[in-house]
Amino acid sequence: YTRTVFEWVTTELGAQGTVCAGGRYDGLVEQLGGKATPAAGFALGLERLVELAAIQKRAGQSQAAQVCLLATGGPGSMAAALQLAEVLRDESLRVELVCSGGSLKSQLKRADRSGAELALLLGDAEAAVNQVTIKTLRRDEPTTNVTWALAATQVRQLLKQQNP
Repeated sequence: YTRTVFEWVTTELGAQGTVCAGGRYDGLVEQLGGKATPAAGFALGLERLVELAAIQKRAGQSQAAQVCLLATGGPGSMAAALQLAEVLRDESLRVELVCSGGSLKSQLKRADRSGAELALLLGDAEAAVNQVTIKTLRRDEPTTNVTWALAATQVRQLLKQQNP
């Protein structure tokens, strides 16, 4: 490997915990006698992925995202949305990130179809000040603007109100 290397692991499968792994292979083709070629590769254990899905289903864990994060601005808001999604996932929230772009209306329709309870709207203005707008999708309530630092707490509170 050269530079970037990744490995997705789980503790649910015992000693066979690696689900997906890979990285950069710059220089490999040249070592094998070919022309220097940048390369990347990965391996995915489909059987392990299927087994993980079955374990989650048996445990009754919902597969639907709780939150649908919409990047409503330009490339800057998408980069910020990736960072915010990671922050929320680190707080054990299930987050779907909509990367398809389009109008706000079409993105909200997609969020609604996803089954998520909440939509988080992140435009360029919000991204610049590390804030996000939270919109409930299943009840008619006013939107809420919060800082990223408070986003997970506010999301949990709203989810609790929607699913007492």
